Amino acid sequence: MESRFCKECEHKLSGRRDQKFCSDYCRNTFNNRKNEESNTFVRRINTILRKNRRILDKLNPDGKITINILVLAEEGFNFHYYTNIFETKAGKKYFFCYEHGYTKIGNDQVVLVWKKDYVK
Repeated sequence: MESRFCKECEHKLSGRRDQKFCSDYCRNTFNNRKNEESNTFVRRINTILRKNRRILDKLNPDGKITINILVLAEEGFNFHYYTNIFETKAGKKYFFCYEHGYTKIGNDQVVLVWKKDYVK
């Protein structure tokens, strides 16, 4: 019978034939290392989205407000990252970061809004 070894620590395995790891620790360590690069990318994007959401939440506590676009920029808002876009029947686009959104009006103004139930 052929000897089998843990994919992480190379400890000799005993038990099931399809066993690949000697413990949950080794299995988790192996998979975390394997997925590290893609997880780093996702973590970076999620950090930006959470920051954008915090900024929108801070500036719009009551559900709707018009502000200068520079206020968002000064707070560190990143306009390249959002979770979804909602387009009205009139063609106006709202950019959302989770339940908080904004739309441009004019060259230097934005309206901040909360997501309503009818916006899917």
